Amino acid sequence: MKNFLKIVAGTFIGSLLAMTIGVFLLIGVISSIASFADKSIPKVPDSVVLSLNFNRPITDMASDDPFSGISPLDMKPKTSQNLYNFINTIDRAAEDPAVKFIYMNVTNLSAGISHIEEIRQALTRFRESGKAVIAYADNFSQTGYYLASAADKIYLNPGGMSSLTGLSINSIFFKDLLDRMGIEVQLIRHGKFKAAAEQFISNKMSPENREQLESYINGVWNSWMQDISASREISVEELNRLTDNLLTPTAQSVLDAKLVDGLMYKDEMVKHLTTLFGVTKEEDLKMISSSDYSRARVSPNLREKNKIAILYAQGDIVMGSSDKNIASDKFIEHISKLRKDSTIKAVVLRVNSPGGSAQSSEVIERELRLLMENKPLIVSMGDYAASGGYWISANANKILTNKATLTGSIGVFSMVPNFGKTMKKHLSLNSETVKTNRHSDIMSGYRPLNNTEIAFIQSAIEQIYTEFIELVSQGRNMTPEEVDNIAQGRVWSGIDATQIGLADEIGGIYEALKSAASLAEIESYRVVEYPAKKDPFEKLLEIFSQTSVNIEKMQDPFALIDYAYRQLREQSGVTHYARLPFNVSLNK
Repeated sequence: MKNFLKIVAGTFIGSLLAMTIGVFLLIGVISSIASFADKSIPKVPDSVVLSLNFNRPITDMASDDPFSGISPLDMKPKTSQNLYNFINTIDRAAEDPAVKFIYMNVTNLSAGISHIEEIRQALTRFRESGKAVIAYADNFSQTGYYLASAADKIYLNPGGMSSLTGLSINSIFFKDLLDRMGIEVQLIRHGKFKAAAEQFISNKMSPENREQLESYINGVWNSWMQDISASREISVEELNRLTDNLLTPTAQSVLDAKLVDGLMYKDEMVKHLTTLFGVTKEEDLKMISSSDYSRARVSPNLREKNKIAILYAQGDIVMGSSDKNIASDKFIEHISKLRKDSTIKAVVLRVNSPGGSAQSSEVIERELRLLMENKPLIVSMGDYAASGGYWISANANKILTNKATLTGSIGVFSMVPNFGKTMKKHLSLNSETVKTNRHSDIMSGYRPLNNTEIAFIQSAIEQIYTEFIELVSQGRNMTPEEVDNIAQGRVWSGIDATQIGLADEIGGIYEALKSAASLAEIESYRVVEYPAKKDPFEKLLEIFSQTSVNIEKMQDPFALIDYAYRQLREQSGVTHYARLPFNVSLNK
């Protein structure tokens, strides 16, 4: 009877929870449909100020559909802005006589460091057209100030601050925690800079890892300081003095340091913009957001037959056909489609990936080589194009990188966890194995590898590393010895990558498209983006399907245990990675 009551109570609670989630989902969907329905094209006044909209994050690949990012517990969709469209909007405004100047409030800026670099270049091009850029913030983050420094004038809230503290990278080490849990991790690698093992077999950073990370962040910081110095006419030495001594704690100190041109509250900023616009009344100040301006003015010429495709390679490189990350089966379908489309004259591969599976990287790279038999391939590197991300880039006709891009990491490693002690120590579970051959349970995850098995995996890693070196050697026109000297798993900044031959020149997606058009020998073209955006209602069906599965799991605790166990089993075994070998947090 007690068991019966438990089952009834569990079913009731599960059903109630399912109903609650369903109600939240329905409300969110109705809200999303309403936002989707309101897609009337805004009207651009004859004279207007373009206000750059930083209320939504800026990412490489974004979706405009109203169901993007929606969750059962959230009333609103979490959409982001497409970097290419954002840059294209600024470039279009530079040519538009109706746009008098740009105003941007960077208080809520959310974008990758390479994205900010590319937006800053777009603002520079806008200023070269003879139009001004005005920047404002309640408080400046370091990335926000770096972007704002491209403006003609910078203003700060009198109660705000602009903290220049420099860049730092934090890496978390798990060895002590894993020891307490009884989890043993065996890592086999090639490359003295391939720091994968450190986080799992050490509790501190190796000298080699510290050397490469210091080189990277110093390169990025020096680049920022040089750009700010040129824009604000303040020496790099003075900027570093302000930073090292924390001399800008208040808005007045920021003004005294000449980092900004004035202190204004928001209402004062509006009055100032009114004056700059050439009117006396605030109601006569005409402003349009960048998102509205894009809908009104930025549209493809559908009559143009020539196309250049931007193919986004975003996330970890994995096997399979998932829409998430760079799943090899699905990704080569996109490449094959682009290869066979005669209207697509060139492809820009936008890489924003730390790498992943070596096998998946090789499969994708082969398909890209097939594409290059028919049309040019240009690589544009985002925040990351490391390890497997560089593997799929190396053979392109041309590689462009941002200065702050983290690239290289040409190395390979395998990670084999052993959960046997954990199961016995914390779960009181014992594992017994029956096998046909000596090493049948090498991938079980219940015991450590022996020396023979380690040697077996090491030989596979050496072979993959050799293939990686030869691939880069052919793609970059270098000898294998030259590649090996700059490989060994070491990461490089985009600036360094151009100097050592891993990339051709500094540039973003704007410059990559220009290069693609030049190599394809076309003057006019329209840009198409892949993977193609999903239909909003197809996305809606996916949400309902995923939610029903999650609710079913929540109603059945045994299903949750089974799911957790299967996820754990998927992490066991031997996998060879061409991936950025550490998780770092960059304070920017």
